[in-house]
Amino acid sequence: MEYGVLRKYQPGRNRPDAPLKPAGIYELTPRSSISNSTIIHKLLCIFAFTLILVSLLSVGIVMALRTTKPPPPPPASAAAASLRRPTEAMSRVCGRTRYQNLCLDSLLNFPGSSAASTDRDIIHISVNMTLQRVGRALYASSEISSLPMTTRLRSAYDDCLELLQDSVDHLKRSLFSVAASSSPAQTQEDVLTWLSAALTNQDTCTEGLSEVENGGYVKRQMDEKLKDLSRLVSNCLAIYAAAADDDFKGVPIQHRRRRRLMSSLSLLPGWLGRKERRLLQLPVAAMQPDIVVSKDGGNGTCKTIAEAIKKAPEYSGRRIIIYVRAGRYEEDNLKVGRKKTNLMFVGDGQGKTVITGGVNVVVNNVTTFHTASFAATGAGFIARDMTFENYAGPAKHQAVALRVGADHAVVYRCNIIGYQDTLYVHSQRQFFRECAIYGTVDFIFGNAAVVFQNCSMYARKPMPFQKVTITAQNRKDPNQNTGISIQACRLLAQPDLQASKATFGTYLGRPWKLYSRTVYMQSYMGDHIHPRGWLEWNATFALDTLYYGEYMNYGPGGAIGQRVNWPGYRVITTIIEASRFTVAQFIYGSSWLPSTGVAFLAGLSNE
Repeated sequence: MEYGVLRKYQPGRNRPDAPLKPAGIYELTPRSSISNSTIIHKLLCIFAFTLILVSLLSVGIVMALRTTKPPPPPPASAAAASLRRPTEAMSRVCGRTRYQNLCLDSLLNFPGSSAASTDRDIIHISVNMTLQRVGRALYASSEISSLPMTTRLRSAYDDCLELLQDSVDHLKRSLFSVAASSSPAQTQEDVLTWLSAALTNQDTCTEGLSEVENGGYVKRQMDEKLKDLSRLVSNCLAIYAAAADDDFKGVPIQHRRRRRLMSSLSLLPGWLGRKERRLLQLPVAAMQPDIVVSKDGGNGTCKTIAEAIKKAPEYSGRRIIIYVRAGRYEEDNLKVGRKKTNLMFVGDGQGKTVITGGVNVVVNNVTTFHTASFAATGAGFIARDMTFENYAGPAKHQAVALRVGADHAVVYRCNIIGYQDTLYVHSQRQFFRECAIYGTVDFIFGNAAVVFQNCSMYARKPMPFQKVTITAQNRKDPNQNTGISIQACRLLAQPDLQASKATFGTYLGRPWKLYSRTVYMQSYMGDHIHPRGWLEWNATFALDTLYYGEYMNYGPGGAIGQRVNWPGYRVITTIIEASRFTVAQFIYGSSWLPSTGVAFLAGLSNE
């Protein structure tokens, strides 16, 4: 069968040439030890807090709008006729969105929206309204948690609850930032990031549900509760991006105080403070960890990583260091949730401290999102000197070793080992430095704004009739500030693949979603890279809307003479365009601090 044609297996994100999923009897997921009433109660508390917050902010909007004197009320006969008539401001702003009718209808139904006269007012109302809709969806979805579900459906359902809670958080932060800022430029990057992440969350949720066969009543209920949420977030993103005057289709560009960044500059992302920069270089013996994990226990240590995560404080304002001693740790569904902020995991070295697992979609019958051996969504997540592994093997298809959806995440000197779907860079801003990533099909995938620098990508031998694809980026909206940037890295083949490279082609990437965006810059490419460079997902899908770029790559696989001629593919020839995908401009923007440790290139090595 032709590689790249969508199959019945995994309809949301199928793998070419994978066997069809066998039919069978699904067992019901056992009840959690926590009662459903307790779960619902917690979710109700979250929702109640959200409503209080929204109510307070709504009052703020009304007070702000009162600064402009409203026009005199129309005659009673005219009031009824104009009840559903959009204002000039609504029509102007909604004209920039992808779903204009939904934009107008939702604004017309929101109390007080007719008084909005500026783009700023409508941005505020749009985010506020979408936050309320997502909060209601979370509340309504939690009400059906006690219904019986198949293992696969329960996995997709749990994903949605987690992702909806994350989206509530992203939208709350966006609303506060929009309300507090006197100029969109001051909050542009943060708000674009959080709205982009909220949209990715909705996409992940609905896609997981779409892959469930025979979902019955629960699936129908979820589809109804989630209706239009993705489109509402997309409209918020479009309105904000237009108001922020972005000139590169969602990539945050450093407009103000722009300066030339020289290659000799050793800089770290601005979200790392002086202490974090030192911690990236300090030997373990010189650290003072807050929590120590050791498999043999004793001396006040935790025996498991899960115990250490639980012990860490919630919403920490300071860096919490968790030192994981050498050993092989296999624990179910390890996750640093969104409440566990600023956690730093330090191991004894690659191959010494190993976090592993074998959960996969075939045997465990769960979503790809659910297969991660380790997952992190708490902002400020850092991992150093460790190995993350999923040993499921190529025949088990999707099996994630590490999933990151944390904002301002840094992964440094780590091995990430798997086969299909090894590294899930799910959302928000991420940075990988001096890491080694191993895999076969789509082994770096997701929709974060992520830069890989000085990393090695090792292609492994896949299953018969498969091809190796390094990336599968899933940007679905032109206003999302997301993409994969691979700079000064090495694309290498493992010995088993190198010996049979003529049989198994290796490609730089393929477009998982319509606006897929990936660039390779100043990287070495081995001779296992196919001369065409890139692979179709399915016939002509996304070939004219994607953005795939190459800039000053070298090595036997870096020759561009026989590359694809898709409308969306480009050989980048200017420093200005290439610089938009560097650390300085793509994942942080303007605020950088000198490094006292690792040399992080902020710009291009030849500037």
